[in-house]
Amino acid sequence: MRIDTIDFFAALATEMNANPERYQPLGEADMDAVIVMRHPGGGVFAVRCAFEGIRCEHVVETDPDSPCEYRLVGPRAAWQAMFDDIVEHGRATGLQTINSLALLGDDIALGGSDPMGLDKFSRFNQTLQEFFDGAGKMLALEVAP
Repeated sequence: MRIDTIDFFAALATEMNANPERYQPLGEADMDAVIVMRHPGGGVFAVRCAFEGIRCEHVVETDPDSPCEYRLVGPRAAWQAMFDDIVEHGRATGLQTINSLALLGDDIALGGSDPMGLDKFSRFNQTLQEFFDGAGKMLALEVAP
């Protein structure tokens, strides 16, 4: 499954919502994030992920500049590297965690115009990471012999 599709993010939401025990210890998260993947030849894929409580309530394809609490923007290759690390290790490790990637800002940058919205990334990034880590099961099944 390609990571730059609405089907991929819908599957991540399904995985999250089916496993509340992974998110309960992290507490409730209320955030509206836009994930933007830039393609090498131009063009972008952008998806809005809305989290409420310990659920991802919806994912919808959106404009990369649409209003949101925060956005994470980077080349598709950087996103792919993070998801490859998740598949290899069962979760993101080291500099491939979304927190490390966003803090370094070399490949994936955190953006937004509202300081309170940007703060939500800091407060809830572990929930977002668990959401992304859900890809470990999905993508590992795809590459299994």
